Amino acid sequence: MNIERNPELVDKLAAEYVLGTLRGGARRRFDTLQARHAVIRRAVQEWQDRLHPMAQFAPDAAPRPEVWDSISRQVGLRQAPGAGWLARLRDSLGFWRNLGMASTTLAALLVVVLLTRQFNAETPPSFVAMLADDRAQPVAVVTGNAHTHSLTVRLVAPQAVAADRSLELWAVPKQGNPHSLGLLAADGSITLALPADATPDTAPLLAVTLEPKGGSPKADGPTGPIVFKGAWVRI
Repeated sequence: MNIERNPELVDKLAAEYVLGTLRGGARRRFDTLQARHAVIRRAVQEWQDRLHPMAQFAPDAAPRPEVWDSISRQVGLRQAPGAGWLARLRDSLGFWRNLGMASTTLAALLVVVLLTRQFNAETPPSFVAMLADDRAQPVAVVTGNAHTHSLTVRLVAPQAVAADRSLELWAVPKQGNPHSLGLLAADGSITLALPADATPDTAPLLAVTLEPKGGSPKADGPTGPIVFKGAWVRI
């Protein structure tokens, strides 16, 4: 079977490859096909562009001690007294940040896919973001429609916001100041206008800040703390 001639299958396998769920012999065969076919390499690159920005905001994760025991058994290592390389690796936040990206990205993708399918069965979104708090817990799903120039923010759970405060959504561009997209409903969903300069091509990050009632008093950006954020990606 020439899978390069089956776009749907190529897209599915590329997604699993980037997420890390394509393993063993299937992954090795897919590596071989990548080297032969540009269409498969493009599919992999597209999924990397979609998913890797989400992983940039993954928190550092500390492994359980039994994880290291399992690794040592599988590779035949015994940590002798004074052998410091394994201990240094265990303490390396950068190493575990990279390893944690795959699971965090997968969880975020599953949340986004499930919620966007539930709420957008008739009008599939053009853009999507999963906004998470500083513990990487999903807080809201944002979907954008390029045809209607609108976006919808749906909270996974209601947020406790003081009467004198408002949640404000911002598009964070690659350069320059954030652009306000409007105020959010703390206990439900809201639809806002989607400006041309707030698509993932120019603003790859969405962030929500806690502002004074009615929104930031500054015209050039937020004044309050960021309470949740997420990568804004094209789908």
